[in-house]
Amino acid sequence: MQAQSIKQQAKELVDNLPNNATWEDVMYRIYVRQAIDAGVQDSDAGRTMDVKEVRKRFGLPA
Repeated sequence: MQAQSIKQQAKELVDNLPNNATWEDVMYRIYVRQAIDAGVQDSDAGRTMDVKEVRKRFGLPA
């Protein structure tokens, strides 16, 4: 799935930031990207759970 290197992806992330971006903006974008990538990997590996099962485990209404 990862056609580009991490370095190239990071360059693109930085290039797409506005000129007045802060370090916090950079870190937030990296965090979001990592979270999305981790979720996709979990999904691809079958490590997901139906929302109904999650609600049931936590005693929430369906």
